[in-house]
Amino acid sequence: MHSRVVSAQEGRPPRVSKRLYYLDWLRVLAILTVLVYHSSRFFNMEVWHVKNPTWYPWVEVWNRFATAWLLPVLFVISGASLFFAVGKGGAGKFVKDKALRLLVPLLVCDFTHASLQVYLERLTHGQFSGSYFQYLPTYFFDDFEWEGMHLWYLWVLFLFSVLLYPLMRWFKGRGQDVLGNVGDWLARPGAVYALALPAILLAVLFDYQNTPHNAGWNFFVYLWLTLAGFLVVSRESLQASIQRLRWLSLPIGLVLVGLSILLVGLGELPAFGTWGYTLGWGVRALGSWCCVLAVLGFGRKYLDFSTSFLKYANEGVLPFYILHQTVLLIVGYFVVDWAIPDLLKWLIILPVSFILIMVLYEFLVRRFNVMRFLFGMKPLPKAAAMQPQEAMPPSRAGRLPSP
Repeated sequence: MHSRVVSAQEGRPPRVSKRLYYLDWLRVLAILTVLVYHSSRFFNMEVWHVKNPTWYPWVEVWNRFATAWLLPVLFVISGASLFFAVGKGGAGKFVKDKALRLLVPLLVCDFTHASLQVYLERLTHGQFSGSYFQYLPTYFFDDFEWEGMHLWYLWVLFLFSVLLYPLMRWFKGRGQDVLGNVGDWLARPGAVYALALPAILLAVLFDYQNTPHNAGWNFFVYLWLTLAGFLVVSRESLQASIQRLRWLSLPIGLVLVGLSILLVGLGELPAFGTWGYTLGWGVRALGSWCCVLAVLGFGRKYLDFSTSFLKYANEGVLPFYILHQTVLLIVGYFVVDWAIPDLLKWLIILPVSFILIMVLYEFLVRRFNVMRFLFGMKPLPKAAAMQPQEAMPPSRAGRLPSP
């Protein structure tokens, strides 16, 4: 996560003074958690592309807990990234960069491995019988997945980036004083919790079932969280306040998210507009924001440093995310029907999938500029592109985390 010194105006301290390594670490760890989350979906209650014959209530509880804060963390980090991207060029350059980074990988997935995911879903749900190549015409004419399956996050983030660009550009230009005043106010003790209010309202006032949504939240909440991430990194004093509040944010977040699982997480969702719906989603939104603040606070405290491993992992985050669900489903398709304990199935699916994703990334994507372009990566430096790329030594590549 790039940052730079911004000169003080009217005696105000600089907004950002160094690279925010902790956000790089959190991005990597969040995508690893997405892998763990999706690996558990073979065994939870909800319908998914490929399912284990038996599901477990405690896995469902874990899934509901993860959806409360995991995608919110990713959208906040994405908003923080936008803070440093805005102002490096005009609107045209900004949109072009985001299209290359987000839409190109989405289109590649649409026309390639998304079809594998849909094929396995149709196969395991009794909706198709035959080979993958026999299914392909059906995919392109009837089942084409323009959202890219799990890559919905990419097109939503692109849309948010374009929608928020005028406001963010104004904040970085003529609205600097306004942004500074907002940041300074939020840096006051406890004021950062006020950023939960829009999320609470957006969660309560829109019917989740009838509003565009995914991964536990409607898209209006995600839009606000993206802007909130932009605001959070606008002041070092605000980040320092979040760090100081980490031990308060963590227990409050865990308690509220746990309570929300009891209110709206399990069983039938309360009807929209009822007190049960309002209370459940309001508690969930506040708990989610507290969990986000705890993640940011602990990250800034303990992860604000760089290593060669972080540079390698951070570069591979997007390709890892793009590949992970397709690989998981292929591995899970073969494993879930084995006559072995279900816990052992999961202990096979997760590490085998991780290894295969890393092999594909290291030997198919990372070393070739054409593949890097298709996966939203920057090209290799000219000197590096002229010679074969060496794999990371085992001591540094043995546990790569990965949007």
